[in-house]
Amino acid sequence: MTNDDEPSPSPRSLEIDVLCESPAWGLALPDPIRCAEKAARAALVATRVAGPASLAVSLADDDAVERLNAAYRGKNRPTNVLSFPDGATDPDGRAALGDIILAYETVAREAAQQAKPLADHVSHLTAHGVLHLLGWDHETEAEAEAMEAMERSILAGLGIADPYEARPPKETAE
Repeated sequence: MTNDDEPSPSPRSLEIDVLCESPAWGLALPDPIRCAEKAARAALVATRVAGPASLAVSLADDDAVERLNAAYRGKNRPTNVLSFPDGATDPDGRAALGDIILAYETVAREAAQQAKPLADHVSHLTAHGVLHLLGWDHETEAEAEAMEAMERSILAGLGIADPYEARPPKETAE
């Protein structure tokens, strides 16, 4: 996707705004805003986004994501992460990449079912959302393999285990 000889963007040229809209995030993670910001920045640096850029991450709940998913995708249910590419330029001259929205209840449930730390799953889904903003997709097998390889690389740089590695599902009490 990029030439290894290209310089990485300056971390200061990347404006990442994270809004914690659901108090559940703060109860479940010590610093959910920092977690999402760090993963978004790692994804932007790994993909060598050229020039100044900005994006927004919203740590919302299932209700908010369900409404957005219904309005924009015709799916009347929450999902773990939504990405809304922008492509405009913000008032400071940065490329406005778009918005990422994570749904607390769905993300927390998936992390528990997959026996992953919640922070690791948030980091994965944030990186996944950034890749979508940059045009990456997983509609075909080849696209999925490329996107998953990039996600693995980003997360490895953050010290997070391969999210696609098979793990036994965590048993839940009935």
